[in-house]
Amino acid sequence: MQPVNPLLAQGPLPLFDQIRPEHVRPALSQLLQDASDSLETVTAADFPADWGKISAVHDAALDRLWFAWLAVWHLDSVAETPELRSAYGKARTEVMAFWARRCADERLYAKYKAIEPATLTHEQVRAREIALCEFVLGGAELKGDTRKRFADIQQRKVVLGQKFNENVRDATNAWVQYLARDELAGLPQDVLAASAAAAQAEGRTGHRVTLRTPLFSADDRALRERFYRAHDTCATRLSDHPEFDNTPIVAEILELRQEEARLLGYASYAELSLMPKMADSPEQVMRFVRELAVRTRPYAEMSSAVLRAFAAERFGIEDPAPWDWYYLIEKLRVTRHDFSSEELKQYFPVTKVVAGMLALVESAFEVTVRRTAAPLWHADAECYRFDRGDTLLGHLYLDLGARDGKRTGAWAYAMRPRWLRPDSGAIQTPVVQLVCSFGETGASSSSALLTHHEVTLLFHELGHALHHLLTQVDERQVAGNNGVEWDAIELPSQFMENFCWEWDVLRSISAHVDTGAALPRALFDRVRAARSLMRFWGVEQRQIEFALFDMRLHAEPGRTVSAVLEEVRREVAVIDPPPHTQRPNTSFHLFSGGQYEAGFYSYNWAEVLSADAFAALEEAGGIMDVQLARRFRHAILESGGSRPALESFKAFRGRAPTMDAWLRHQGITSGQSSGGPV
Repeated sequence: MQPVNPLLAQGPLPLFDQIRPEHVRPALSQLLQDASDSLETVTAADFPADWGKISAVHDAALDRLWFAWLAVWHLDSVAETPELRSAYGKARTEVMAFWARRCADERLYAKYKAIEPATLTHEQVRAREIALCEFVLGGAELKGDTRKRFADIQQRKVVLGQKFNENVRDATNAWVQYLARDELAGLPQDVLAASAAAAQAEGRTGHRVTLRTPLFSADDRALRERFYRAHDTCATRLSDHPEFDNTPIVAEILELRQEEARLLGYASYAELSLMPKMADSPEQVMRFVRELAVRTRPYAEMSSAVLRAFAAERFGIEDPAPWDWYYLIEKLRVTRHDFSSEELKQYFPVTKVVAGMLALVESAFEVTVRRTAAPLWHADAECYRFDRGDTLLGHLYLDLGARDGKRTGAWAYAMRPRWLRPDSGAIQTPVVQLVCSFGETGASSSSALLTHHEVTLLFHELGHALHHLLTQVDERQVAGNNGVEWDAIELPSQFMENFCWEWDVLRSISAHVDTGAALPRALFDRVRAARSLMRFWGVEQRQIEFALFDMRLHAEPGRTVSAVLEEVRREVAVIDPPPHTQRPNTSFHLFSGGQYEAGFYSYNWAEVLSADAFAALEEAGGIMDVQLARRFRHAILESGGSRPALESFKAFRGRAPTMDAWLRHQGITSGQSSGGPV
């Protein structure tokens, strides 16, 4: 008997340990055919315009397709091989072509329009509204040559997005150097040990360093500069591997997006992108981002002045270069606040952090979390089962270690959403992935020590995962964060970040790698003090700059990336980067086919919402208030995309959001706000 293709297996969890590149093409071909057949069935003239009947046939086929497709996408992201990349790339073109065709199908669009809203639940009404918008933006109302050109654009964007991703990965992987121990003075001991082991595994002496190695902490200033330049020119013609230059790809993607917007009747791609979001217009977004820039600039300049004075006094550096700043921050922490990132890392072994984090989830959200057996793709991966009482809520996979063949960065998503299946009447529980790249390539993730920033990143992705795992919505199109306006989708993730600055939480998730002692209160207080000084120099300012750049780039057709970036930096940047800086060439957010193009401001927008939401816990006098956590769960997490995000926020907070909590968290003097979600 012919063995069953693991991508076609109908079990509750993917058979990751059995999936091979040769399984991809036959499985996806069959599932695409099934999805196409279901489309023809439900769009037939005699098929009723009935939500449940359409869903039982077409959505069921789509669910099987996406479950298998996302298993392939996942493996390509965490365990890439040349064979898998090839199989994935070919399948991606076909899958995205089908999806573009389906979203532009005027027959299916007509069926959805013909469904009588009075026959639907409130979740189905919301899902139908979102679907109708997606049909319009997918080109379902276009005709003739315009329709064909729109379809060609969608297909070309898929090809370009895939090539963009491949170039970033290849350019990142190509930068490998083997250095002697004395060249790496200043690097943390765990990094030195892992890089030495990586070199030894290849039969080399010294240390193997890559673009994932934290070389900004090296004492050697020339090495820091070399590393900075490699980062800033990655996937450009200025790198050591110009064959991976993404510049022409970025230019073509921008041209295609603008043409797509014009075909749909919009003046710019920015206007098109904002249609399903909370923000009303590009102008509103830019006012909001510029207000943040004005509010934060004095604090960023203060931090910069402190660092400049420190650089001159301690190191004789009168004009610090961009590759000096992280190094100076680390040294200033030691000098002024009596701790280093290396000292702090010793309290955050990844195993302890994960255990403490999941215990917090159990107590705050009234669930039981237990590790469970499941087919896995790597020894470092784990699977956890979430239950409430006797009811299964879903499964969460964790894969946290860095390694070759794995994308850098961090992300969380649902491979399969919660759904009350109309074909069986049973609840389908969500299957969720949470992926990070902690530690050094080649080291076991279980031995990784996390920086406080990495702990915060883990909690951020956990927020996304909880949005999917705890949802109680029965319609797949609006369960979890499906259907949530993109500029509110970061609310749960940034809400969870706040816990990483609370003493009770850090104490519970920390244990010194040698002594097992929890993080001392005195050290925690010093960490908080350092945050107050440095917060605006780093992530806050870079996010603001990139958010304004992204919106202007898509709101001003015909402008070049370099011209817009230069103007934005002149307006908001506190520290001028060198002219060779071309970070957009590696921005997965903007050019890999996600939803952050003309939407990067979402991080800032949702941060205002999340700060206001978390302030409810602070105002209650204790962040572990179970009643408030339950209310947050009901109003935000469980409701998913079944209603507008603003309604969910008001259901939790009892009012519309304000910027007051965000300003207070940032240490900024309050004042009247003129834009944003307030």
